[in-house]
Amino acid sequence: MAHSDPTDVAWYEREPARVAVGGPRPLSTPIEIADYRLEWPRLYEREEARIRDALGGRAVRIEHVGSTSVPGLPAKPIVDISLEVADSADEAAYVPLLEAAGYTLRIREPEWFEHRGFKGTKTAVNLHVFTAGCEEVDRMLRFRDHLRHDTTDRELYARTKRELAAHEWTYGQQYADAKSEVVQEILARANASAGPRARREM
Repeated sequence: MAHSDPTDVAWYEREPARVAVGGPRPLSTPIEIADYRLEWPRLYEREEARIRDALGGRAVRIEHVGSTSVPGLPAKPIVDISLEVADSADEAAYVPLLEAAGYTLRIREPEWFEHRGFKGTKTAVNLHVFTAGCEEVDRMLRFRDHLRHDTTDRELYARTKRELAAHEWTYGQQYADAKSEVVQEILARANASAGPRARREM
């Protein structure tokens, strides 16, 4: 759930409470942006195996997304993972299995692609669950792949992240929303490079 004014703390105390399981959690420490770490792909591979062991055939597609999936890009040291299941609204089919494997449900957003968000308890992980074929996953992957190959946009994104992380935020989502403008700018270039189909999905 994005907000156009990331400085509006009252909004983050009110609106995200509808989707945050257990209520919104203020930041306890400043946003940390770490230099790229070679361990991030290995951590992803370990978590992918854990998810596949937990869900078996219920895991339709699993991908490493977010900044830790882009070699050379500084990032918050939290591995972002996209998981597609048959129907992310059908929580009974996968939530208990993921919880048993060490993931905690933190976000429920039925109005945004039926997104469910989990935190890892064994590894610093953000696990994003969507229904198979979700266009948002395609956009995440296009953004990732573009940054993997475009040095200029990768450096732009890195500068933006470091600049915004230096601000004082009450909630982590404020930092995420503050990046929205540059993310959309980069995604527009990624879509243009990807061809007509990507432009139709914008």
